[in-house]
Amino acid sequence: MLAKFFSAAVWGVDAFAVEVEVNATYGKPVTVVVGLPDTAVKESRDRVSTAVNNSAFKYPYGRVTINLAPADVKKEGPSFDLPMALGILAASEQLNARHLSDYWVVGELALTGEVRPVKGALAIALSARKHRKKGLILPAANAAEAAVVEGLDIFPVTHLREAAEFLAGTTGILPVRVDPNEVLGLFDTIEHDFADVKGQEHVKRAIEVAVAGSHNVLMLGPPGSGKSMLAKRIPGICPPLTLDEALEATKVHSVAGLLSPDQAMVTRRPFRAPHHTISDAGLIGGTATPSPGEVSLAHNGVLFLDELPEFRRSALEVLRQPLEDGTVTISRASGSMTFPAQFMLVAAMNPSPGSGGFGDAERGRSSAAAIRKYLNKISGPLLDRIDIHVEVPAVKHETLLRPGQAESSAEIRARILKARQIQHERFAAKRKVRCNAQMSSKDLKTFVALDHDSESLLRMALSELNLSARAYDRILKVSRTIADLAGDEKVNATHISEAIQYRTLDRQVWG
Repeated sequence: MLAKFFSAAVWGVDAFAVEVEVNATYGKPVTVVVGLPDTAVKESRDRVSTAVNNSAFKYPYGRVTINLAPADVKKEGPSFDLPMALGILAASEQLNARHLSDYWVVGELALTGEVRPVKGALAIALSARKHRKKGLILPAANAAEAAVVEGLDIFPVTHLREAAEFLAGTTGILPVRVDPNEVLGLFDTIEHDFADVKGQEHVKRAIEVAVAGSHNVLMLGPPGSGKSMLAKRIPGICPPLTLDEALEATKVHSVAGLLSPDQAMVTRRPFRAPHHTISDAGLIGGTATPSPGEVSLAHNGVLFLDELPEFRRSALEVLRQPLEDGTVTISRASGSMTFPAQFMLVAAMNPSPGSGGFGDAERGRSSAAAIRKYLNKISGPLLDRIDIHVEVPAVKHETLLRPGQAESSAEIRARILKARQIQHERFAAKRKVRCNAQMSSKDLKTFVALDHDSESLLRMALSELNLSARAYDRILKVSRTIADLAGDEKVNATHISEAIQYRTLDRQVWG
């Protein structure tokens, strides 16, 4: 007998429909899976047969053929275990189910028949709603994640028998409901506060400007000056995720298998800080089967790269596409995938391979050739894509011993939220632009109109600093953010002047 169930597979951060056709006939006892299955799918034959027998069902004695359509797309992972087992039960007439076309089914099976969680549940739920399915049957551990999708009933199951009885109509399962806005409202407290950082007021100002407009920032200073300490406090001043941003980030983390059991959504902006020994594939994404890398896991959040010159040159160079486009495209023999990668880059580095600063003492530790080689690990095109460059000098002892606390993260965040609200209203009609850093050249002409003094100042800076056209655009974007923080409708020479200061350090150091 032939039975058909509907499931889904994840490709990139999206899902596509898969028909699971099962045919059970008399013949030599064998189970064949066709439709470009990978090793995990092929191994499901043994998992499914054992799970069926241990769930008080009988695995059919004869030839069982399982087809996963479309047959020209590779199927990966164990998420087809549950629909295959249900299809075998239906094909062997142990399950009499109706309206199977109304549901999608996904889930991995244990040998006991227990249903285990799978990756990409949110993407599958979004695709099921797009295909106008009535409901999605999936592991209970994935239910909260999938239930944030409105307009789709989510039916959690914990065992193969429970799923079979639900489809047969002998057992009822209440659909899971989750209010995504309520989940987002559970914004956690600030773990690391800027009030603990003494001194470095100009660096804090640069970081405030960077976060307010989601601009990339590079901190240059000797060890112990507080670069990492400052970077770790950036999440505490970031604006909360919007619902759309949270869903985008959750899809990436779900596909990567990083959501904890019963976690509905990513509720805070991601903060990723990979070690400098990371491979190109680990940073950008890849392996034989393309999967999200650190740049995608930092989507709508912060990517912190400490000791920037210690990263592989090839890894740093592949950052250029996501920094420019907000996406990363990975091509392999199995196909090409595009992952979102709209993040704020925060980088930190020493001014030389030694341990000091810019002075003569440092020059004594490292030769001019060694310093030049060290600095040249960061290419000009990559520096051009970093909007703000700021020096972080060593903190003096008097500053550290000074009583009292500095300005708190809550105070800084309040100003940033006001600036982001201005940007939200400004770009309300633009779906792909959420902050100043994402403005196109056309947007700059519309939203950054310069007066005579501002234009003269910027023209002089371009000539004196020999800035590129990309750096020119970055200055305009940063100046727009500075104006928003000040509550000014128009960009003036004061805003331009501060933005230019954030572009002089790279010329002083790199030349």
